[in-house]
Amino acid sequence: MTASTHWVCTPAAELDAAMGRAAAARQAQLTKPPGALGRLEEVALRLAAMQGRERPSVERVRICVFAADNGVVEEGVSAFPPSVTMQMVMNMAAGGAAISVLALALEADIELVNLGTATPMSPHPAVRDATIAPGSANLARGPAMTDAQCDQALAQGRAAALRAIDAGAELFIGGEMGIGNTTASAAVACALLEQPAAALVGPGTGLDSAGVKHKQRVVARALERHRRAAQATPPDAGRPAPAAVLASLGGFDVAALAGAYVACAQRRLPVLLDGFISSVAALVAVRLCPGAADWMLFSHASAEPGHALVLQALGGVPLLDLEMRLGEGSGAATAVPLLRLACRLHGDMATFAEAGVKGQAPLSAPQ
Repeated sequence: MTASTHWVCTPAAELDAAMGRAAAARQAQLTKPPGALGRLEEVALRLAAMQGRERPSVERVRICVFAADNGVVEEGVSAFPPSVTMQMVMNMAAGGAAISVLALALEADIELVNLGTATPMSPHPAVRDATIAPGSANLARGPAMTDAQCDQALAQGRAAALRAIDAGAELFIGGEMGIGNTTASAAVACALLEQPAAALVGPGTGLDSAGVKHKQRVVARALERHRRAAQATPPDAGRPAPAAVLASLGGFDVAALAGAYVACAQRRLPVLLDGFISSVAALVAVRLCPGAADWMLFSHASAEPGHALVLQALGGVPLLDLEMRLGEGSGAATAVPLLRLACRLHGDMATFAEAGVKGQAPLSAPQ
C-alpha cells in the first residue's frame, strides 16, 4: 500500500472489558427477571464496552452516505441508468430521499460525500465534493480502480469517520448511493468468500429473473478476469490481498465504507451496519483489520439474497428483518430507535435496591 494508506492495517482499539463487566453488574440489578429484555440487554452491554461507559448512549448519530458510479453498468446490470446516482444525491440533499427523512426523524447528522458520478454534479452546500474520478471502471473488463484510486477512496472513508468523531458522534452509520454497486459488492464478496456468482448476485434495483442471470454471468466473467490477473501478476508484498480484491472488483463507495469502518474501530466509534453493500464493505474492513468486527452492530437482514452469506461470514445477527433492500443506510437508521431504547432501559430503569423491591429469591423445590 502507499505510505498514505498504511493506516488500514493498524490494529483496532480493544473493547473496554472492565466497563462491560460493570454494565453487566448493573444489568443484573435492574427490576426485571434476568434476560427478560432479550437482545436489548445484549446491545446495551456491547455498547457499554464499546463506549467505555456503564450507561451508553446513541443520541448523537452520524450518517454518512458515499455516492459513486460504477462502470460495470455498461454491461446492462441495472434497471436504472447511471444518471440516477447524481439525481438521487440531489434528492438526498433536498431532503426527499428515504435516508433524508429518517435522519430528520432521528435528529441525526447526515453527510453526503460525492466520490465520483458519471453525470457531473453541480456544487451544493449539502454535498461534500471528494471526486476521485467520474465513477469506477468496468470491472467486467478490467480493474474497477487503480491502486491509487482505491487508496483515495479508503482515505475518504477514514476522513468521514474522523469528522464524525470530531463532531461528537456516538454511533456511525455508513450509507451508499451508486447505480451498479450491488454488482460490484457481489463480485467483492464472491472473491473474498470464494463463492460462485450465483450464490451472491441478486436483483439489486429490481431486475427480473433474466436480468439476475445476466448479472450473474457478468460477475462470473469479472471473477475469472480477476483470477487470471492475480495469477499473472506477482502479489504486492506491501498490499494486503483484500485491498487488491477491492481495487479489482469494488467501487469507490464500497472502499470508502470499508475505510470508514476501519477508522471507527481504531478510534472507538461504534458502527451500525446497513444491508448487503454495507456488510460487504464491513467484510473488507475485517479482512484488513480483524479487530474491526468488535465495533460492529448489525441492523437488519436485507432482502438481497447474498446478505445472509456475508452476515454468516461476519458472525452477525441482525436486529430487524423487514425485507428492506433500499440501501442509503436506511435499514441501519430504522434500527436506531431500538438501540436508543436499549440504552434508556439499561440506564434509566431502577435497580432492586433503588425501587425497594426484593431481588430474585433462590429457586427451591416445592414442599
